[in-house]
Amino acid sequence: MIILGIDPGIAIVGYGVIDYSNNRFHVLDYGAVTTPAHTPVEARLEMIYSDMNELIKTYNPARMSIEELFFNSNQKTAITVAQARGVILLAARKNGVQIQEYTPLQVKQAIVGYGRAQKQQVQSMITTILGLKKVPKPDDTADALALAVCDAHCTMSRLKNYFNN
Repeated sequence: MIILGIDPGIAIVGYGVIDYSNNRFHVLDYGAVTTPAHTPVEARLEMIYSDMNELIKTYNPARMSIEELFFNSNQKTAITVAQARGVILLAARKNGVQIQEYTPLQVKQAIVGYGRAQKQQVQSMITTILGLKKVPKPDDTADALALAVCDAHCTMSRLKNYFNN
């Protein structure tokens, strides 16, 4: 099963594409979609939407795992990230990709086993789980890979629960 993990943002959208088969992970691609500062928001959103469509068409993921929004301070940033998240969800929907959302706490719990883990702990575990030589950069990319791995673990546990009932 191919899973596209997304860490949404307006300046940087981290993405990670994994294939999870037979309880094994294979990294297909990871990186970041970036939009230039001082570009009108609507142009940035168009760039993100276009790049998400390209990623989806290239890898044909069955699922997209995306971070739920969590903000406790800057409302202006929250609004633009929410807009970016909206075009990302639209791209997935238009391309028939199943969408699953996770909170940062859920991702940390699935990757490290502790919902209050530090960012460096998550990055280290992702590097180990996926057999990477170094921590993916920028941080948004590592977060996106963590979202994809989280979804693989959660999907398989839900399937196991379904078949055992």
